[in-house]
Amino acid sequence: MIRNFNDHASNERTFLAWVRTATTIVGFGLAAGRLGGAVPPLWTEATLFAAGVLLVLVAFLRMVWLRRRIERAETLDAGGLAADVFLFVMVAVLMGVLAVFGLHLSH
Repeated sequence: MIRNFNDHASNERTFLAWVRTATTIVGFGLAAGRLGGAVPPLWTEATLFAAGVLLVLVAFLRMVWLRRRIERAETLDAGGLAADVFLFVMVAVLMGVLAVFGLHLSH
């Protein structure tokens, strides 16, 4: 059995939830932008896709950071400022993805 398996599994499930969220927003945005028959500008599609990729990248970095913390032998605090920064950046990027989604639909 992998040491700290439950913690690692929880960390990976959280990462996959962020990936599903980004994929859903980007996919729905690309599909919804074409529902009216008009083709939206390419820059909005590219920006929406790039924002989704950025969100997945930040989520991956957070998962790797937490994996290293889980593997450490000593007991650590909750992560303090670094954990707060990761969460803030992820939420900010998510809001950016949603903003680009709105721009994409409005064109």
